[in-house]
Amino acid sequence: MALQVGIVGLPNVGKSTLFNAVSNSAKAQASNYRFCTIEPNVGQVDVPDSRLDALAALVLPQRIIPTTIEFVDIAGLVKGASKGEGLGNKFLANIREVDAIAHVIRCFEDDNILREEGAINPASDKDIIDTELQLKDLESVEKKIQRIEKQAKTGDTKAKLALDVLLQCKDHLNAGKNIRALGLQGEDKEAIADLFLLTEKPVLYVANVDEGALLTGNKYSQALQKIAQEEGAEVIVMNNTIEAQISEMENPEDKELFLSEYQLTEPGLNRLIRSAYKLLNLITYFTAGVQEVRAWTIGKGWKAPQAASVIHTDFEKGFIKAEVIGYNDYIQYKTEAACRENGKLRIEGKEYIVQDGDVMHFRFNV
Repeated sequence: MALQVGIVGLPNVGKSTLFNAVSNSAKAQASNYRFCTIEPNVGQVDVPDSRLDALAALVLPQRIIPTTIEFVDIAGLVKGASKGEGLGNKFLANIREVDAIAHVIRCFEDDNILREEGAINPASDKDIIDTELQLKDLESVEKKIQRIEKQAKTGDTKAKLALDVLLQCKDHLNAGKNIRALGLQGEDKEAIADLFLLTEKPVLYVANVDEGALLTGNKYSQALQKIAQEEGAEVIVMNNTIEAQISEMENPEDKELFLSEYQLTEPGLNRLIRSAYKLLNLITYFTAGVQEVRAWTIGKGWKAPQAASVIHTDFEKGFIKAEVIGYNDYIQYKTEAACRENGKLRIEGKEYIVQDGDVMHFRFNV
């Protein structure tokens, strides 16, 4: 599953620095001037999961393969982007392609880093981004309304349903609200699926704080947390520069020493990656054998055949059954054979809903 999280925000808030921290396959240029990032950089990031290491320690495979998420570093947005200001149109097109948004907001003061929006104000910065995305969504919604109004007047049931949903979206956006707050489900959600609305995408906020506020936060990050709490979103407090430094360290001992100096138990980017994973409503199942122990990404609520399809589409087409061991059972009994002997290996059929942490083996016939 090529799932993508777009890193967005105003210019010079620390987006590319954060990208440098989370990406283990690409490095974005981070500079103190506007529109440093023009083409979106894409980096594939391993999802940290201690369960994968624990399974590997028991199985001793030839290789260990974590699951991944792609982070996309997108050009900084400015006021007027929805009308093409700055690199607005290109920026908004890039956001349209991602599955979720990590919105970086500046929560630190530094006279050496350019800022054209006045005093540090997380609420105002968030509103600028929200407004531009809402205006672009409003443009998309109004265009579709024009296309289907005539169909709806002819009595086309599907068109009437779509029009009702679109009018709801229009009123919502005109009120300065994001589409995700509407909570559309089922047919209502399908009615706007082709628009890939920007404000429908799930979002988490990254409060980029100064070094001194890394553990406690500051008045800016606290203000952001209050705003996010009202909309049911999560805030990750980080210092993006420190995270970038940690990510460059290859020696585990050096990294541990560096973390301990800042009284950190793990890099902040680990929390960010896990939060992004959760935001996308994803879970992990594992396959474990002598060749490899591997983590696989699926959607929460997927049934066994659909989960098998991420390994190979043939697994879903010819699905017969799945052998399933719960993660905790595998850790307790240490081998597949011992799990089988103790009745902890289950045979599940097509209707089985895969659980987070399941260790699975699929039987199929094509």
